Amino acid sequence: MSTELFPFYLAATVALVSTLLAVTRYNPTHALIYFIISLLATAVIFFLLGAPFAAVLEIMIYAGAIVVLFLFVVMMLNLGSRGDELEHQWLKPKMWVMPSVLCLILFFELVYVLSGPSHPITGTAVSPKEVGIQLFGPYVLAVEIASMLLLAGLVGAYHLGRRYLSDARGQS
Repeated sequence: MSTELFPFYLAATVALVSTLLAVTRYNPTHALIYFIISLLATAVIFFLLGAPFAAVLEIMIYAGAIVVLFLFVVMMLNLGSRGDELEHQWLKPKMWVMPSVLCLILFFELVYVLSGPSHPITGTAVSPKEVGIQLFGPYVLAVEIASMLLLAGLVGAYHLGRRYLSDARGQS
């Protein structure tokens, strides 16, 4: 394997491992932590491929806004004192080992890439203005449909969670 491709494969491995861990976690908060790491690894991949603007968008839009929306849904589905007890049991220090290792790998990889010799980026640079023109020009319908899907998911999660909470309270 070439030393030029090593950072790419390392970021791809972190993305795959953290995505797998995000999908297999029972606790939604733990899944969100691994999901954030997966999104950060994807941003590193974009940066390594010569798309720094896409990397920044990945962090701002997905790792920032979308994850905050998911966290809002998790908080909205508050499970009460029973959920608080379970959360305290799940937040043991050993739970933070794997996310910390994955984040440290990404951090050292980014330091390595930024401190190394800069390779000229081939291709055409795209300005933020051009991205905005494309998103709100010919792709405005796709952007609006994506926002409606997110809103529908939020409303659906609220109603499913509310039904689950009313059923759980009725049984106890």
